[in-house]
Amino acid sequence: MGKINQGILEGVSGQVGNVIGGTWKGIDYLRIKPSSVANPKTPDQVDQRTKFVTVLRFLQPITEFLRTGFKKYASGMTQFNSAMSYNLLNAVTGTYPNFSIDYGSALVSKGNLTGALNPAVTSSSAGVVDFSWDNNTGSGNAQGTDKTLLVIYNPSKEQAVYETEGASRSVTSDSLAVPSDFSGDTVEAFIGFISEDGKQIADSVYIGSVTVA
Repeated sequence: MGKINQGILEGVSGQVGNVIGGTWKGIDYLRIKPSSVANPKTPDQVDQRTKFVTVLRFLQPITEFLRTGFKKYASGMTQFNSAMSYNLLNAVTGTYPNFSIDYGSALVSKGNLTGALNPAVTSSSAGVVDFSWDNNTGSGNAQGTDKTLLVIYNPSKEQAVYETEGASRSVTSDSLAVPSDFSGDTVEAFIGFISEDGKQIADSVYIGSVTVA
């Protein structure tokens, strides 16, 4: 089942670096862990906090998806925090204050299952984004029964639509319905796979941008 999520704070809990998320009386919040240094706003700290917010805006709409996508990679932390850690280190580009996500280096799923071969994305019908890929069953540990992990991220709206158990690898195509107000927006597309038994995950592949019909 595809799902949509939005907003920068919803569902964030635990600690990443010196930023802590939680809920108080039903209100989600983020706060900075108190610092023991004399100047808690050094250029390096401001730089790091700005990077954190950049990655948070990207990942927060897919918090629930990451519970699947990063479940095999997380160690000693939540799946969300594990994804934050990876993407903070690998997927931020630019210089302060103009940081952005390098989608080609970002991951929304991580594991050792064989990934997608020659994925592509199009949108020719209103409110629908179509995915395709080559059937690489038998390559490495790829199985025809592996299910797709799909993400469409809309950076202008900071919203996402995703699927955690889509079409089988052998089917070679799948689609996601997106909100009607996505029409005309440029969105970013990712694809990964999960084994039928849920025990193996593939690194996601960034397919590219597509304008929603």
